[in-house]
Amino acid sequence: MKIILLAKNTLLALLLLAPLSACTLKVAAPEKPITINLNVKIEHEVRVKVEKELENLFEEEDGLF
Repeated sequence: MKIILLAKNTLLALLLLAPLSACTLKVAAPEKPITINLNVKIEHEVRVKVEKELENLFEEEDGLF
């Protein structure tokens, strides 16, 4: 009785794991080099600095507009 139960469990395990044996994992380096564009951050910093300078100018000079 135990042998039949063990055989059923083994068969069930093999049936459940069979689809996984068809899966493959491929790890490879990309053909093109990876490029990172850092210009966005630099432009953002420049824009924030200019906006702060303009805010300070408008606060100091109330009669401009």
